[in-house]
Amino acid sequence: MKLRYNRKINILIASLFMLSACKKDFLEITPTDRISDATILSDSSLFQNYVINRYMGVRLTNKEGEGVPPGFGRAFEYAMWSSLTDESIYNNDDNTWLIQRGQLAPENLGIAGTIWGRSYRSIREVNYALANIDKVQMSDALKAKLIGELKFIRAYRYQDLIRNYGRVVLMGDAVTELADDLTNPKLFKRASIKEGIDYAVAQLNDAAQALPVSNDDSWALGRATKGAALALKSRLLLYAASPLYNAGSWADAAAAAKAVMDMNKYSLYQGGYRELFLSDRNNEAIFERLFTFGAPHVRMEIANGPNGYNGWGGNLPLQNMVDDYLMANGKPITDPTSGYDPQNPYANRDPRFYATILYNNASYRGKTVETFMPGGKDSPDGPSNWNTSKTGYYLRKFMDDTNPIDNPWDVAGRQPWFYLRYAEILLNYAEAQNEAVGPDATVYNAINSIRSRQSVNMPAVPAGLSQAQMRDVIRNERRVELAFEEHRFYDVRRWKIAEVTENVPAYGIKVTKSGSSYTYSSKVAIDGKSFAAKHYWLPIPRSEIQASNNQLEQNPGY
Repeated sequence: MKLRYNRKINILIASLFMLSACKKDFLEITPTDRISDATILSDSSLFQNYVINRYMGVRLTNKEGEGVPPGFGRAFEYAMWSSLTDESIYNNDDNTWLIQRGQLAPENLGIAGTIWGRSYRSIREVNYALANIDKVQMSDALKAKLIGELKFIRAYRYQDLIRNYGRVVLMGDAVTELADDLTNPKLFKRASIKEGIDYAVAQLNDAAQALPVSNDDSWALGRATKGAALALKSRLLLYAASPLYNAGSWADAAAAAKAVMDMNKYSLYQGGYRELFLSDRNNEAIFERLFTFGAPHVRMEIANGPNGYNGWGGNLPLQNMVDDYLMANGKPITDPTSGYDPQNPYANRDPRFYATILYNNASYRGKTVETFMPGGKDSPDGPSNWNTSKTGYYLRKFMDDTNPIDNPWDVAGRQPWFYLRYAEILLNYAEAQNEAVGPDATVYNAINSIRSRQSVNMPAVPAGLSQAQMRDVIRNERRVELAFEEHRFYDVRRWKIAEVTENVPAYGIKVTKSGSSYTYSSKVAIDGKSFAAKHYWLPIPRSEIQASNNQLEQNPGY
């Protein structure tokens, strides 16, 4: 990660917090494997390293933090967040199927079980820095910038908490200790959703005032900027106005997105939609995580590639996702005039489909993908058939063809992960403005600019749409433009449509070859897909409830 990432410093500083809560014992031993509070606070460079490492969190469970510590959200892991939605399933489960099947419980949250603990740990670490920054000798300008970064990081952690649990505990600036009185109600009282969002937005307003418009130093790429703070504010206010939250106004959400647009700093990447996700430091990136040879993430090519290429077939796109890509003429495949042919289903589709999903007969690495049976090399008849796709599709997005699939360990894993990019801001604006005033010209302009980006070149949205019709267009545009980027899970929940979308079976495709022709038929990729009303929010882990002496209120239904 190009943040002057120091693995040793991160490990040592992470240990500091356990140390700071301990009482002196009769054995007065000075540890040699960690850095003391006094050392960090006496050296502005060490303190700045401490702040930089707050962009990352601690690894709390198996199969996360591959290569480097986790950042925000799930990002590049073996099982991605998309595999908890109707975008994909994870081939080898890895504690994802229980969420797809509606079996979430406070005792078992699968891969979603670390968000509460990691977020509050990070908030405590930020609060420690804010409480002590005045003790560190540095320029006023640097101090103001670091405070802005810390408030941004804290707001981002609260965003992760709010969008997963709804009502959260607001810690303010408190630096909690193990010896704190568990009867203190402030430690466990959950605020309203509006109070949580208002707090995070206020932090982002402060951060935006303190942060630079650009981080021009190469080592500072990936750190927060004014645009990142305003963009995260845009997302939070969009969520706040949505039906699940009902804690804000669409007009405020539109204004927040417009503030980012009016910076005139960001633009849509025109070098190709697929290439966007292999290119860092481009004008579409607002906030991204960058990786280097020394600190790579999951090697996407071997983790997700087809079994016939010696890949492990990890995150497998669902037919549910495939069917929502429009035809190249802008019409849905359900439109009888679209030209869609169910026996030639991949012809003439939205170009973003080809950049996102590998399908039978797709060109890949100088060959063609063969998911057909009998005999297809990327089907159960191919090598390593335990890695064969259960859906008939493989992931294309994020994959760098210049990386090897075999033995990629020393060269792969450097693609950036976009936490916030400009296309999301345009989609935020279009949705909020449409809900606030209807489909005016600015809504059309925002959507059409995304559709007309170079290498996509989809037709403009038809004129004269009603607000409801435009709503459907915007929701589908978010689905395909932001596919596999950790939006779908939260979008279907905030729109309160998850009881529909997540109760549709997880469909795949069965491809049968006869001579030179193919027959396509639907199949269920994993059975038992289920979503109940209580699943709009995650349960708080049982261990957290118990640690609070049962004072922490659980989410309804759990």
